[in-house]
Amino acid sequence: MNWKFTLSVFSAIFAGLGLAGWAQTLDPGYSIPWIDLDQQVRRQVVVDREAGQYLGHPTTVLLEDGRTMICVYPKGHGKGAIVMKRSSDSGLTWSDRLPVPENWATSKEVPTLYRTLDQSGNRRLIMFSGLYPIRLTTSSDDGSNWTPLEPIGDFGGIVAMASLVRVQNGNYLAFFHDDGRFISGSMQEGAFKVYQTESTDGGLTWGAPTVIAEHVSAHLCEPGAVRSPDGRQIALLLRENSRKFNSFVIFSEDEGRTWSQPQELPGALTGDRHTARYGPDGRLFITFRDTTRKSPTQGDWVGWVGSYQDILEGKEGLYRVRLKKNHHRWDCAYPGLELLPDGTFVTTTYGHWDQGEEPYILSVRFTLEELDAMLRETRGGE
Repeated sequence: MNWKFTLSVFSAIFAGLGLAGWAQTLDPGYSIPWIDLDQQVRRQVVVDREAGQYLGHPTTVLLEDGRTMICVYPKGHGKGAIVMKRSSDSGLTWSDRLPVPENWATSKEVPTLYRTLDQSGNRRLIMFSGLYPIRLTTSSDDGSNWTPLEPIGDFGGIVAMASLVRVQNGNYLAFFHDDGRFISGSMQEGAFKVYQTESTDGGLTWGAPTVIAEHVSAHLCEPGAVRSPDGRQIALLLRENSRKFNSFVIFSEDEGRTWSQPQELPGALTGDRHTARYGPDGRLFITFRDTTRKSPTQGDWVGWVGSYQDILEGKEGLYRVRLKKNHHRWDCAYPGLELLPDGTFVTTTYGHWDQGEEPYILSVRFTLEELDAMLRETRGGE
């Protein structure tokens, strides 16, 4: 039986019954192998740590020189004054905390940082801070100077914006979710919905959000975008917050104008806040917090190696990686992920890396070839 055809038939039936977003619950675990980088200290760089201070939820950007990286993160669990640091050597060392606008101290949510290019070729850095209303700050000089945080409209959301995609006409789509409390500032909790908003001017202004995904029983949130290798399709990997299902995915074949119904992913790709990049050989590396319901690394910071086709066809992928053990049952990750010109991945996030200590910001670096070699070693050199 062709599972993709069967799934499309059932999706159509349930959509007609008003149950859009229905999907069969899949295996809560996975069968692919996993390797462990937890104790490989040579791969780890401490970005920031402060005794007694919670540091969390970083985002990174790699600039066009292939060496300069910027990292932003809050002093607190999401909510808290935003800190910025810069590295000029591809994340091997980091500056002291840099000056930022005074009202960055009023951030209420996870900051998310992106590079944009407008229709005239002007480059900017933009950073969002969510809840109500969603606010934006911009820099036109690679992060040396920033505007204060200002609302982008009369709407709010959680983890805004979890991902950003430039579409073929040069506009940008940004994605976030809300559970009814912040979209209009009502503070009335309701259904989880995933939203999309569009910018026509390189991220300076944004249109009213529209709902692109919801589910009759799953709680879909924190969309992580990845394009197909040929650029013709966009996939959004979605956290599932009820913890009754695996993660989900939706697809767009028309640059975000329409989206497919949510489909449940294999357990191997189940997690929170997926961040994806292609390696030099075309394989995908996706990093996230492991919330797979049956996993030896549940609650840890992990990664997944596979192909876009695996996502499209509902396959498990090649293997998983524990990047760092988290001494908390869930509180870690929301990672930044960059690919250096030499093929090295640098991924950066927060977690409870030391028992009994507050979370701090750490990066891990590796190549896919190094991970492949480790996998062969665990299999006895086969």
